[in-house]
Formats: sequence, C-alpha cells, structure tokens
Amino acid sequence: MGMNNTVLYLITVLIWGSTWLAIEYQLGVVEPEVSIVYRYAAASLILFIYSKYKRLPLLFNLNSHRWFVLLGASLFCLNYVFAYRAQVHITSALAAIAFSTMLWINIILSRLIFGTRAGRQVLLGAFLGIVGIIVLFAPQVREVSFSDSVFYGSILALSGALVASTGNMLSQAAQSRNLPVVQTNAWGMLYGAILTGILSLIRGHEFIFDATFTYIASLAYLAVFGSVIAFGAYLTLLGRIGAHKAGYATVMFPVVALILSVLFEGLRLDLAIVLGAALVLLGNVLVLKEKR
Repeated sequence: MGMNNTVLYLITVLIWGSTWLAIEYQLGVVEPEVSIVYRYAAASLILFIYSKYKRLPLLFNLNSHRWFVLLGASLFCLNYVFAYRAQVHITSALAAIAFSTMLWINIILSRLIFGTRAGRQVLLGAFLGIVGIIVLFAPQVREVSFSDSVFYGSILALSGALVASTGNMLSQAAQSRNLPVVQTNAWGMLYGAILTGILSLIRGHEFIFDATFTYIASLAYLAVFGSVIAFGAYLTLLGRIGAHKAGYATVMFPVVALILSVLFEGLRLDLAIVLGAALVLLGNVLVLKEKR
C-alpha cells in the first residue's frame, strides 16, 4: 500500500471501530465460529482474486506457509473465537477494556522479541489511553457484579488480546522476511477459516446460513472492509512503525464505536464519555507523534 501512515491509521481505526456494530448483526442464528469461517473464507477469496488480477505471485515455499498458518491461527482464528465468546459472558464495555490491554502487551513483546524500546511519550500515551478507556466505560462497569461468568469472560477477552498481540509480532517478523502483506493475508485468512472450521466441527456446530438482509450485509461489510481493507492497512502500518505504536489503534476502536452509538443508537453524551475520549485522543497524539 502506497498510502502514508496517517491515512493507514485512520482507515484501520474508523473501519474496526465500526465493526462492533456489524458484529451485533452476526450474533443470533449462526454460531460465532461459523460466522468467522464465512467471513474469512470470503475475505481470502477476494484477496486471491485481487492477487490474480494484479498478477501478484501466490506460490510460496513450505517455510512461508508455516508463517501463514501461524498468522491464520493467531490473527484470523483464535483471536476472534476468544473475542466473540467473551461477549457471551461480559458486556462489550468490559471486552473493550480487556482488549485494549493489547497495546501494553505489544509494547512488552516488542521489547522482548525485537528489542524495541518504547520512548517516554509512547509509554505515557499508552497509559493515558488505557485510563481513558476505563473512564469511558466506568459507568457500565460499575453495574457489573464480578461473578464467575464475568471473571471467565474477562479471561477469554484477555486471552484474545494476548493471541492478537502474538499475531502482531508474527506479522512484523514475516514482513521483515519480505513476505508481502496482500498475499500473506490471503493465505493467512484461508488458513484461519480452515482452522476455525475444524474447531466448529469439533464443537458440533451446524454450518447453517442466515439469509436475512442484515446478516448478509453485515457479513459483506466485515469481510470486505473489516478484513480485507482494515487488516491490509493495519499490518502495513505495523510493518512501518512497529507493533508498539500501531497497537494504539486498539484503544481508539471503542471511541469510534461510542461515537457511532451516539449517532445511531441515541447514546447520550456525559462527562465520562467526553473526558475518556479526550484522554484517549491525547494519548493517541503522544504515541503517534514520537519520532521513530
């Protein structure tokens, strides 16, 4: 992708921030894992067709396919299985807070694996971002009793964040080995769909389809925008500025989701929302403005 980093970042944040709404329309008739299979099977097909059209090479050696399988398992399979299942037990607010910890996990893993030192601005920005998310969702979190179910859901969400962060490290390592983002995503999403399909069969899920307009439209949006475009933008950005900075996008998603909720679901603005969003945006400026 020839776009500059700011455009890639905006694409990632705006699209992934809006997928929270789209995912709501996926839940109900079809099991979450089966919907994930449909999403990534469609996304990989689109990327294979695009690669063929652009005459991009699609044949890779066995070692490359090992990377594709690992990326498929982490970014396009387990990450989403944990995230979807977490929301069976906890609210989207708690899930958002748990998942935003991926920013700190990225910073720690980048230091351990790549030796990347996060500057003071990045660390301060990350801290402000997490505090902002907690302030944003504090009113909802206060209403939750910390039962066994909530504890289990939180563990699932944190597991999803850890798996996603591991996928970030794998993608950064793959790009350092000159594996191209488009074809890597095509193969990774295919393997992710296959692995999630196997998991669905093991769990005894039926591969049914919800032929309603809302399900089909949300699935199309998640496949084309939420998967093909957003992952292409995010992973390109990750290769350029590193996971410790690109990961800040995970803190921005809930802010976009809240704005959409204000616009489309009648959510009323209050001090917690304004203050929380301000902290997240300030943290965002600190993280992205620090020189590499």
